[in-house]
Amino acid sequence: MTAPTLAPEVHPRFDRAELHELIAPRDPLWTPRELRELTSTVTADFQDRLVEVVRFASPQRWWTRLALTDEVELWLLSWLPGQGTAPHDHGGAAGAFTVLFGEVAETYRYPSGPIREHRHPVGTSIGFGQGRAHQVRNLGQVKAATVHAYSPPLVPTREYSTLREVPDEIPALPLPRFAR
Repeated sequence: MTAPTLAPEVHPRFDRAELHELIAPRDPLWTPRELRELTSTVTADFQDRLVEVVRFASPQRWWTRLALTDEVELWLLSWLPGQGTAPHDHGGAAGAFTVLFGEVAETYRYPSGPIREHRHPVGTSIGFGQGRAHQVRNLGQVKAATVHAYSPPLVPTREYSTLREVPDEIPALPLPRFAR
């Protein structure tokens, strides 16, 4: 027996047919490539609206959920200079992000792999599989904003003191069903 499909939750400023088409139900989860294409398309097609909605806060970073379905969640995050995340994984979810404006640095590691770092300037889109742990930071002098997507949605993250603590295997966390 399959779980019933819940209606998508969409931020009121983004409740448009174009976004509903982009996040339409699929079977069952999104790949990293599809998530990258989603964040890239949303960033390009809704750029003006995203810029109007984004806010900045300190010391806590600001974020808002743009959409949530049974298969994917979509977020808008902001980054003041110096703000960032702790090293974390996504509990078995695949993910992606696109830089709306500014630049973010990402330090990341796959289990048993080396620690790597990349700078992601405006317009950059990346997708990643469920085994990636990372830390995202704004190391620049200007504000930044990013659009993120995860599939499956609503999976908790695990935080680490450093990326060196990432285990040889990142097991998937249980999916919270009907948590919304």
